[in-house]
Amino acid sequence: MKRTALIFTASLLIAGSTNAQNLGSLLKSATSGSTLGNVINNVAGAIYSAPISLNGTYIYQGSAVSVTSSEGGIISNLAGTAVTSGIEAKVDDKLAIVGIKPGSATFVFNNTDNTFTITIAGVPLSGTYKVGEGENTVNLTFGKNMKYLSMTGSLKSTASGCEMLFPANKFLAFVKKAASIAGSYSSEINTITSLASGYDNLKLGFKLSKQ
Repeated sequence: MKRTALIFTASLLIAGSTNAQNLGSLLKSATSGSTLGNVINNVAGAIYSAPISLNGTYIYQGSAVSVTSSEGGIISNLAGTAVTSGIEAKVDDKLAIVGIKPGSATFVFNNTDNTFTITIAGVPLSGTYKVGEGENTVNLTFGKNMKYLSMTGSLKSTASGCEMLFPANKFLAFVKKAASIAGSYSSEINTITSLASGYDNLKLGFKLSKQ
């Protein structure tokens, strides 16, 4: 009885992040012999595989980073987490110089016409977006003021919103143009690429929380 109650309570705490049908199936498994760990893992999986429509307003919470070791393979262990966290902190410092700071940039997506507006330092940057099949990729195509910059990257749901990761060269092109338009360009942002020496296929992007 205590076991079922614990599973039910844990499920309720995250019910807002998954749909009722999936949650119902997972709760049913709690009484059919599944272990507590399996049920919790399945619920967590349902959250992070939830479809992403992107419709709505998001607040920038900091940079997102992905690196591949020079020996090959995505770094996913604790040491790798320390590496990416260290790079994220340094990238955040550089981006803050040009006005891209956690809580100060907004991303608004409208799935009616697939338009978006990113507001940085009070300057709106607009364009169109497209979420790829499988909803794990996203393409952002900016307007004339950004010289029609287009960048395609990975898209992943998180407990609070989503993460977007782009090839480092595309992300830096975006930062440079955005900073130039906002009148806050600094050569400091050019040093971002040197922060991941020893790693290949550096990807940079946004951590966003949905409002």
